[in-house]
Amino acid sequence: MNTRSFTAPAIQDREAMEEFADVLSDRAPQVERDVTRLKGGAADREVTADLFRAIHNIKGDAALCKFQIGVLLAHPIESLMSRFRDGEFPFSELLAELILLSVDRLELATDATLAGRSLEHLRLETLLRGLEEVSRAPAERLDPLAADLIEAVTGFRPISGSPMPPAARPLPPQAIEQGGPDDDLAFFRSLALQFESRSPLFKGRTARILRLALETNKVAGSPADPLQLEAAVYIHDIGMMMLPESVWLKLGRMSDEEKSILRRHPGFAAGLLQRIPGWDAAAEMVAQHHEMHDGGGYPMALKNEQINPGAKILAIVDAFEAVMLKHIHRGKNRSVLRAVAEINAGNKQFAPEWIEPFNTVIRKTLESA
Repeated sequence: MNTRSFTAPAIQDREAMEEFADVLSDRAPQVERDVTRLKGGAADREVTADLFRAIHNIKGDAALCKFQIGVLLAHPIESLMSRFRDGEFPFSELLAELILLSVDRLELATDATLAGRSLEHLRLETLLRGLEEVSRAPAERLDPLAADLIEAVTGFRPISGSPMPPAARPLPPQAIEQGGPDDDLAFFRSLALQFESRSPLFKGRTARILRLALETNKVAGSPADPLQLEAAVYIHDIGMMMLPESVWLKLGRMSDEEKSILRRHPGFAAGLLQRIPGWDAAAEMVAQHHEMHDGGGYPMALKNEQINPGAKILAIVDAFEAVMLKHIHRGKNRSVLRAVAEINAGNKQFAPEWIEPFNTVIRKTLESA
């Protein structure tokens, strides 16, 4: 394939490509669950066969819809699984991480192709060349090569365990002063915890997002007012509770109608803050946290210079939490590395000036762990 095929692949059959995207979204969780089981030391022939079959089917599905990127990425993984099945090497954590990263990249490439976006930022050529090298390497070279490839594609050196970022310390009740900003923040936080209680998957969500948002802001020199940003973190998704739960608790692909309903939530949440004196900046952050750097967001299709700095921070950390939730739902494998790699692959979705401060916070988290 030439370079353009990796950066702007043509769709030869859109209906078949859309069907591939749907099937891939079903197969990817199965791959993640099987990889997690094998990584846990379960040298189970049945699980190994299931994983090999899933990768083989992804390759076949991609071939049927003439999506060559899918064929090329799946083939070396299939070769690796064949060697593992034959007992050439153990199923290491780095091998698991590389397989899951490759499936993540294939999903992103599929979605970007259907949306007509460039794939250049996904570093697919680097990934493919590295996968081919790893698939042919002797057993003793697999882990070092896998680590080098993961770093080349994501910008992060893999660290064993990839722990979740620690949560922020909750606001102590005794520090609240009635009638002041702290009182408002305590109220906002109580609403956020009510939102969390709607699903066990959300436990600790508010504290994690708060920590990442405040630390990212601090690394960048605090261009967003920390109190306003804290309020925005607490309130930004409260509007979800005004929508049908069948929409905002859905983990699979959404219909166009469901997406349209979901897009109402920033307005509801911002409207609440606008009605409380002193929180106009937080209201603006909440209203704009789904706007995108390239103008492709909602509800106003604002572009970079028009978007509040706090909204840009919130967009990144909220998306990071959403990717983490996706990984947990699939295989209970909380991979910070893969989540941050997906955020960095967001191309023009996020403000570029905020990506590096966010990455700095994540690097410190991984290093301290």
